[in-house]
Amino acid sequence: MNTTYLKYVIEIEKRRSITHAAEKLFMAQPNLSKVIKEFEETLGFTIFERGPKGTVPTPEGAQLIKYAKEVLAQIEKIEQIRLDDFKDVQRFNVAIPRGSYISYAVVKLIEELDLNKSIRVNIQETNSMQAITNVAEGLFNLGVIRYDMAHENYFRDYLKNKKVIFEPIWEFKHLVTLAKDSPLHDKEELELSDLDDFVEISHGDNFVPYLKQMNNQEHSCSKQIFVYERQTQFAIMLHVPKTYIWGSAIPQELLDLYNLEQKPCKGIRKKYRDGFIYREGYNLTNLDQRFMVKLEEVKNEVSQRIEKY
Repeated sequence: MNTTYLKYVIEIEKRRSITHAAEKLFMAQPNLSKVIKEFEETLGFTIFERGPKGTVPTPEGAQLIKYAKEVLAQIEKIEQIRLDDFKDVQRFNVAIPRGSYISYAVVKLIEELDLNKSIRVNIQETNSMQAITNVAEGLFNLGVIRYDMAHENYFRDYLKNKKVIFEPIWEFKHLVTLAKDSPLHDKEELELSDLDDFVEISHGDNFVPYLKQMNNQEHSCSKQIFVYERQTQFAIMLHVPKTYIWGSAIPQELLDLYNLEQKPCKGIRKKYRDGFIYREGYNLTNLDQRFMVKLEEVKNEVSQRIEKY
C-alpha cells in the first residue's frame, strides 16, 4: 500500500474538504478526487461521503484513518531512528591521487576519530580523471586531484563542465624517491643522466585523455615498472635498490619507515598542482573540513623540509 494515499485521506479528514486538502497538498482537486476513488476501489469500501458538515469519513473510512495515523506515526519513529543513527556515524569518503603526503593526512584524520562511535570511512586511491568522475557522479563527496600545470586549462574546463569546484592546495616540482642504500645515496642533487641505469616505477593509469601526446615525461626511461598502488612501489624499492619514483614530497616518518630518501633533480621544469574537488552545491561536512585542514598541515610540513632543495 502506498503510504502517500494515507497522507491524502488524513489531510481530507482534517480539512473536511477535498478542494481545501488539494490546495494544502499542492494538487489539482480533480487529481486528488481521482486518487481517492482509485484507493476506494482498491480497498472495496467508501472512505468519504458528503454531508452537512462537508466531506466526512464513513465508519469504515474513520477506522482506516485511525490506523493510517498510527502507521504514519510508526514510520516517522523509524525515520527518526535512521536519522539519529546517521547523525552518530562518523562518515568520510575521499578519492585521492597516490601521493603519500595526502594519504598521510587521511591517517592523521582517522587517528582523531571517536572509536566509541560508528565509523564509515571510504578511501579510494585513483587517477585524477577517475576522481573527478566519482565526485561529479556523487560516488565520493570529496576528492584531491593532481595535474601537470601544462594541462591546467584542460582540467579547469573539464571541472567546470562537470560542475565540480576546485580549490588549489599547492604547486610543486617532482622529487626523485630512492632507497637509502641505492648507488645514488651520496649525491645531494641528481642529474637526469644519473637515472639512466635505474628502473622507473610509476603508476600505469596516470594519463589524460585527448592529451596523450603531452603525457610524455621529461626523462625518457627504457626500464619501467607500472604499478597501481603505493605499497608495491615501496616494497620493490626495498628489495631493488636501483629503482626510483618521481613524485611529491613524502613525510619524513614514511621515508624512515621504508628506508627511503628524496632528492631534487637538475633540469626538471614541469610543475604539478594538487587541489581539492567537490560538487557544486555540496556542503562540506565537519570531517571534510578537518581533513582539508590536516592536509594543509602535512603539506606545510613537507614543503618546509624540501625548501633546502
